[in-house]
Amino acid sequence: MDMNPKSGADAQALPAPHRSAKEIWWNLMDNYKIGIIPLPLFILAGILIAIDCKNGKLPSDIVVMVATFAFFGFACGEIGKRIPFLGKMGAPAICATFIPSALVFYKLLPQEVVHATTQFYKSSNILYLYICCIIVGSIMSMDRKVLIQGFLRIFVPMLCGEIVGMLVGTAVGTLLGLGAFHTFFFLVLPIMAGGVGEGAIPLSIGYSSIFHLEQGVMLGRILPIVMLGGLTAIFLAGALNRMGKRYPHLTGNGQLMPGTDVDGVGPLQSAFSGKIDATTLASAALLAILLYMVGMLGFKLIGLPAPVGMLFAAVAVKLAHGVSPRLLEGSQVVYKFFQTSVTYPILFAVGVAITPWSELMAAFTVENLVVIVSSVVSLVATGFYVGKRIGMHPIDVAVVSCCQSGQGGTGDVAILTSAERMQLMPFAQIATRIGGAINVSLGLLVLANVLMK
Repeated sequence: MDMNPKSGADAQALPAPHRSAKEIWWNLMDNYKIGIIPLPLFILAGILIAIDCKNGKLPSDIVVMVATFAFFGFACGEIGKRIPFLGKMGAPAICATFIPSALVFYKLLPQEVVHATTQFYKSSNILYLYICCIIVGSIMSMDRKVLIQGFLRIFVPMLCGEIVGMLVGTAVGTLLGLGAFHTFFFLVLPIMAGGVGEGAIPLSIGYSSIFHLEQGVMLGRILPIVMLGGLTAIFLAGALNRMGKRYPHLTGNGQLMPGTDVDGVGPLQSAFSGKIDATTLASAALLAILLYMVGMLGFKLIGLPAPVGMLFAAVAVKLAHGVSPRLLEGSQVVYKFFQTSVTYPILFAVGVAITPWSELMAAFTVENLVVIVSSVVSLVATGFYVGKRIGMHPIDVAVVSCCQSGQGGTGDVAILTSAERMQLMPFAQIATRIGGAINVSLGLLVLANVLMK
């Protein structure tokens, strides 16, 4: 016999318990959010930003910028999440980047916000803080065996993908009447050049010297192609994420190598013991920053890009058991914080400060789009196929292949956010920076030799 007076039919007749105003407010704070921001705090942030803008100046200090980036970044990401179908295909990352760019171009974003965001982004180099915490945290989360095998094997699908992508893109452009020379050097090569700072700019400098034209003119032709290639890669990364959810046997959900047990603190998803204190978190963040400084030193000494130098330094520390399991766990918590809380704000800043909407729109011709899409799709499909053939998780390898046609560090962030595989950031950096540098160097060498004949 059931002695519970609130069970059965009697329970249905009981009135709902009265909720106090405090409970309603707490429920609103905990269960209604824009991104990670509770709705009341989101509304308050919008009001405070509007008041500052109405007073004629939005301060560009870090305190105000954190609130501003979070407000606009998560708002744009939320819009992307709510787009039917595309919301699960990378639209949040795309919206967080390109909606701000469009708002700036059409003067719909307050000039105070534009000025403060651009000034803070360019003076603080906050993107590199984000990247160093993501890279170090993801490396510290990896199994040592997976780390070694992954770095050795990833070059095979990368190389095969680039060869196939270049051949397919050039062939398609030639068939469309663009000419093999123009297609390869002004469409295909910029896509795989490694982004803006490490790719488009060095490429434009080389082109300006070889063609005896202004660098700005060459950069204006190259930059929109780089952006469209990155946009295509973001969509493909989102599609790969959906494929992984439908066919889980094809993905390691951020792990390149199947069939390995994780040592030390365990995989990222289950590594948190809940015993990490504030001092450990601070030490882990400092570890990431110091490793980036090691990368900067490497750049000064041998010219290796700082993020790549930092990546190699972090790998060496991991393989040598250079940090304790507790600090490894702290690095993973720092990684998780930046992944969940900083990604969309960073993408908003990128969209406002360095993403020119007019140049992106100027490159939207049918021929350009067909060449770009065919190049990126063939690159990614080759990475998928080759990765599967050599015993790697094909979807995760294909996501890294997407980064070969991204916009440098910012593109890696957007692509891996779209794919929900931020753990792949170390491999993405190799694909983007090392692969891009090789492509630019070889491309300029070939171009110079072709024009000399």
